Amino acid sequence: MAEQELDSMSLSELRLLSAFLAMETTDTLLCLARECGGGKVTEKVQSFIWDHCLTKAVGKGYESYSKKFVKKLITEIESNHDCFKLSICPKSRKLVVPLQCSLNMLEGDTGCSVWPSSLFLSEFILSYPHNFSGKSCFEVGSGVGLVGICLAHVKASKVILSDGDLPTLANMKLNLEKNRLNTETNLSETSIENQNVVKCIHLPWESASEKELQTFMPEIILGADVIYDPSCLPHLVKVLAILLNKKKSYIDKREGSILNSFPGDGKVNDTHDLDASSFTAQRINTSEVKGIINDAVDLVSRADPVTYIASVIRNADTFDRFLALADQADLRIKDLTSTLRPFDLLPYMKSYDRSSIRLFTVT
Repeated sequence: MAEQELDSMSLSELRLLSAFLAMETTDTLLCLARECGGGKVTEKVQSFIWDHCLTKAVGKGYESYSKKFVKKLITEIESNHDCFKLSICPKSRKLVVPLQCSLNMLEGDTGCSVWPSSLFLSEFILSYPHNFSGKSCFEVGSGVGLVGICLAHVKASKVILSDGDLPTLANMKLNLEKNRLNTETNLSETSIENQNVVKCIHLPWESASEKELQTFMPEIILGADVIYDPSCLPHLVKVLAILLNKKKSYIDKREGSILNSFPGDGKVNDTHDLDASSFTAQRINTSEVKGIINDAVDLVSRADPVTYIASVIRNADTFDRFLALADQADLRIKDLTSTLRPFDLLPYMKSYDRSSIRLFTVT
């Protein structure tokens, strides 16, 4: 190794390289690697290990030693949620999304992993931005927050992300900060309309109350790979049914009907001998009735909310159970997979199999 190259290294990097060449234990190497990264094996440290240790290891015994070290290094990185950058190109405009996530999904760290359906739903949002721009959006089971980041990118008027797992929620907030999005948890604040603010809430489906959910009433609900656990499906369907149900109409919320805006509790005088004074007493409050009619027209003209769910059907029985529960809740499910496919914005991700993912609407 050139002397000039050694001079450019920091003291902690020199110690790491020396320990590797001396075949110190893997635990020792990891400890020194963390020191190089200020407590974490960062991308810079990983590059250093590859450039100066693994690719230049020579001599008998280094091959087996290197494999053992790499195996331990990968476990270390995955357990601490590695950060990678997802490059998406919606219509030739490059979007880079840095995400802290776990690559080790088999150990149960599902909420901090990037699942194929979240990639698909993100592609869908970026392919059809006009469907989401200016709309209030609510995601169930938001995981790493990728879908929410894409919703903010296409300028949804309101973005609320939810998850029932607190560590996942903490990681999601970190990802939003990495993407320069402010996060809020106090839903009582009026700043919820600020497009730079993404709301993050703790929402276990099993304990979500109707009163709590009715405070949101979004125009669009989204979910990626949320149809997987049979025990969770009744709670998920309950949440969707409440979010999809419009608030009661203005007329229904009033103490009485339109008739009650008339004097005499809505009773009409049977006599035909009405003088001017009695007619004046029975006169309709036209401004109030006009307001009621306008509210009713507004309610009818307002678009119904819709849910978009992207999912890999891993178990047919589980999916059939979801369909049955949705039917009981008077929800309609439509498969849009073949009619509304997103653009292929991630062509370089060969591990991402779009063909196994289905897209549904729930109304």
